[in-house]
Amino acid sequence: RELSPVTLMESLLSRSKSINVDLNIWVTLDESAAIEAARHSETILNTGDPVGPLHGIPIGIKDIFYTKGVRTTACSPIYDDFVPEYDATTVDLLKKSGAIIMGKTITTQFACSDPSPTLNPWNHAHTPGGSSSGSAAGVAARIFPAALGSQTAGSVLRPASYNGVVGFKPTFGRISRYGVVPVAYTLDTMGTFTRSVEDAALILDVLAGYDHNDPWSSEKPTHNYQKALIDPK
Repeated sequence: RELSPVTLMESLLSRSKSINVDLNIWVTLDESAAIEAARHSETILNTGDPVGPLHGIPIGIKDIFYTKGVRTTACSPIYDDFVPEYDATTVDLLKKSGAIIMGKTITTQFACSDPSPTLNPWNHAHTPGGSSSGSAAGVAARIFPAALGSQTAGSVLRPASYNGVVGFKPTFGRISRYGVVPVAYTLDTMGTFTRSVEDAALILDVLAGYDHNDPWSSEKPTHNYQKALIDPK
């Protein structure tokens, strides 16, 4: 409660407006919807307790994750007008934890090897890496504090390295892939971008777990990943 969700969102949107023109982070950003979601989050805080550990935190979503009522294009003209009727499991879990879906970030087309139109915030002459380029660059540029990405070969760890942020690619099946445009069913792994290992653990606590909608989802028990950073036993 040291910073209101509305103040946070307004600050991030202002930063986005000032620098996104040079970076090209977004596929879809509805500023009015983002502010309205932040106001709703603040109302809940003012009348009760946070709904979860990510309450009021804006998250960038790679544009291969289904978002109910919001375009999911996979950065392909084929899906330019596609609006899913349901959320990916990961997006649903973020919302249930109180997070705010700030917008959809640029990926290379179908999360494959095409060059990304996103620029590296540290040096525009350098690549931001792919395929989760908008998510990684947006975290590095402090447009949002965390983002979802995906990895089939190196699409989380490579852009995390190129942009100087924490990229986390968990064990295959640890985070559900349901509602995500596939590249290779036996390799696709959902991951995250943050600015600290502690934040990566926090989001993993929210996202990890079995999902009956994903046939490759792991049934092995999850752990308290934040606690494990302090006490690995």
